[in-house]
Amino acid sequence: RIWTLRYVPEESKDKVISDEDVLGTLLKVFQALFVNDFSKQSDILTVLPEPVKSKYQDLLSVQHPRVKQLEYRHQQQNTFTPEEILYKTLGFSVARAPSSLISAGKGVFVTKGLVRKGAVVSMYPGTVYQKYEPIFFQSIGNPFIFRCLDGVLIDGNDKGISKVVYRSCNGRDQLGPLKMSDSTWLTSEIHNPLAIGQYVNNCSNDRAANVCYQEFDVPAAFPIELKQYLPNIAYSYDKQSPLRCVILVALRDIEQGEELFSNYYTIVS
Repeated sequence: RIWTLRYVPEESKDKVISDEDVLGTLLKVFQALFVNDFSKQSDILTVLPEPVKSKYQDLLSVQHPRVKQLEYRHQQQNTFTPEEILYKTLGFSVARAPSSLISAGKGVFVTKGLVRKGAVVSMYPGTVYQKYEPIFFQSIGNPFIFRCLDGVLIDGNDKGISKVVYRSCNGRDQLGPLKMSDSTWLTSEIHNPLAIGQYVNNCSNDRAANVCYQEFDVPAAFPIELKQYLPNIAYSYDKQSPLRCVILVALRDIEQGEELFSNYYTIVS
C-alpha cells in the first residue's frame, strides 16, 4: 500500500458517490453511536448548546420511550456494540479477520447483512500529512501509508512510531471533554466500527475489486460532539485546512461472508 497513487482516467470522475452522501452516512452512523453511548456523554453534554442537547434527548426518547429523560442517567442503559449499531444503522457490519489471500495477513469481511452498491463500507484511519510535511521515519517498513491524489498522505499504521504520533496529536487537539478525533482504532476495542479500512487488501489476479477509495474533506460545520468518532487527525494543527478522510465505497452489492478487496482505480463514467 505504501506510497501508491490512485489512477483516475480522464474520462472518469473521482467521486463514486457525492460528498453529501458520504457526509449523510457518517452523520447517521456517528449519531447512532453517540446516542447508544449517551450515558457516558455527560461531560460533553454540559458544554453543548441547549438546542443540540435537546436534539439528542429527542432521539433518545424515540429509542427508549419508557425512560424519562431526567431519569435516564440514573438507569442502566442496554447498549449495543459498535458493530451492532453499524448493522442497525446501515444494514451490515464489517470486521477484521485473517485474509483469504495467502500471506496477506488480516483482511476485512462483511460479517452480517448486505452491503449495497454505493454504500460507505469503511474508513481509512490515521494521521494526515500534507505533502510538504516530514514522514520519513514513520514510513520506514510501513505498508499502511495511503497517498491521495493531491499528495496528502494518511498513515494508517496502528503500531510503532505511527501510533505514538497519532496519540500525541489526538491529545494536542482535545478541547476539554471534546475530542477532535477517535484513537480507539489503535486498540482492540474500536468505537467507530468503520475505522478498519487500512486492512482492506488490494485485489489480485483472481480477486476482483469490490470497493474503491474516495477522498472526503470534513466540512467546517461538522458537529463538534461527533468528531470523537473521526479516525483521522492532522499532523500539523491548522484550523484553515479541512481534515482529509478517505472512505471505501462498494462497487457492487457485497454479501455476508465476502472479503473486501480494493484497487486504486476509480472507474465511474
